[in-house]
Amino acid sequence: MELAAATNENLANISNVLIYSAMAVYTLAFFAYIAEWLLGSRSKVGRTAAALTEKAQAARPAVTVKKAGGTAVLERPQVVVRAAAGERDVPDGPGAHGGDEQGDLYGRIAVSLTVLAFAVAAGGVLTRALSVQRAPWGNMYEFNITFSTVAVGVYLAFLALRKNIRWLGLPLITTVLLDLGVAVTILYTASDQLVPALHSYWLYIHVSTAILCGAVFYVGAVGTILYLFKDSYENKLATGGKPGRFATSVLERLPASSSLDKFSYRVNAAVFPLWTFTIIAGAIWAGDAWGRYWGWDPKETWSFITWVAYACYLHARATAGWKGRKAAYIALIAFACWLFNYYGVNLFVSGKHSYSGV
Repeated sequence: MELAAATNENLANISNVLIYSAMAVYTLAFFAYIAEWLLGSRSKVGRTAAALTEKAQAARPAVTVKKAGGTAVLERPQVVVRAAAGERDVPDGPGAHGGDEQGDLYGRIAVSLTVLAFAVAAGGVLTRALSVQRAPWGNMYEFNITFSTVAVGVYLAFLALRKNIRWLGLPLITTVLLDLGVAVTILYTASDQLVPALHSYWLYIHVSTAILCGAVFYVGAVGTILYLFKDSYENKLATGGKPGRFATSVLERLPASSSLDKFSYRVNAAVFPLWTFTIIAGAIWAGDAWGRYWGWDPKETWSFITWVAYACYLHARATAGWKGRKAAYIALIAFACWLFNYYGVNLFVSGKHSYSGV
């Protein structure tokens, strides 16, 4: 018994060391992402392509069609980079590196450091699980370290699928460092066993899906925020305005607002069914643990509010007149509900789900 306790304590210590080590590597990645943005400039390739497009539009002759002895002159066709119904013909930006080779090198270094930190953090989560001999999300500290690891995993999965989302790296790593900082200072809880109500296989199913949903919702929320900035930037350009130098330097490297809008919508729509399953799984677990499937506990209530908010967003996104910025605001409200469901309910509201450990 004493040997097992000592082993578990050693594993818990190793977990702590790994989490702190991951934070150190994430910090290096953070500075590398900053270097990518600072060294990046507007792509030379993009400038050349824009110049060629303007030249082609100016030089292209009008199209003439001879018809029954007469001549009909048609308007000169516009040359566009990317077009979609009801959207501006705005090309995607080159990325955080801006087409600069040195900026791109720092971006690649940042991604490599992110992969290393992710592996170290995952090791910390795993050793925490071994130290308590259960799923590593029985309190807020464990949830935080697992959530941040899964969020980075989602980002790396998108990169592995060759999605152009390296622009997400800097805000993601900034958030992860804040999340881990709060976890190891304010939310830290020593390894311990769970209350009896949590001893169930539903702990693995319900909470793991909640963590994955939160990570994907986070990615969608960042995309939505950047969409709002990029949309304002494009509107200002379209109306003849002149954005500030800093805004121009940053926003012109991001994807077009329509691309950011589609990205956010797709990730939110893809994970929404899983969030629905999460709530259903929680209800089934509540039935096993407390003898009732739904009791309007604060956590249950806010999970449902979050579900309704995302359902409203998906409906608005498909409704004429609500696409674009209006739908984006609803998406951010929905994510704010998710955040309050975790932090606010756990820290400030008492209920059957009060397992924060702080």
